[in-house]
Amino acid sequence: MADENENVAAEDRSQDAVGGEKTASNLPFIITLLALTLYFGFQTLQLASDRSNLTAVKSNQEAAMQEAQKVQVQFKTLVTKTSQLADQGHAGARMVMEKQKLPQKPRPNPPNSVRRFSPRASRTRSQGPRSRVFQRGGLAAQQTRNSRQK
Repeated sequence: MADENENVAAEDRSQDAVGGEKTASNLPFIITLLALTLYFGFQTLQLASDRSNLTAVKSNQEAAMQEAQKVQVQFKTLVTKTSQLADQGHAGARMVMEKQKLPQKPRPNPPNSVRRFSPRASRTRSQGPRSRVFQRGGLAAQQTRNSRQK
């Protein structure tokens, strides 16, 4: 009997050890599932937030879109009326319609060997305590021309 009690106790200990190992081996799996659940929950909240923000932006642009459609309708009406005037023989309307029908010529790009600014285009000019660099054709050059005219 004592041997049987010892065998039963040994089996209980071995089952406890196996049960303890199951819990230990499940811990990484549980942590992984928890991390994935948190990740997908966070992504869902972010997507919901982004969707509400996009909906708000769209509703804010609705008035501008309606205004643009009104302007487009007005423009089409203007073109139609101008076309009717041109058909009736109005010289100015005919000229406008001819200009509208002509395709716009694309401006050729300068070759890569051509410099955008000549060596004389950039120069330093001191004005009081400050000095500025003026480039031909830029805003600074326009300001210089305006100051020379005064």
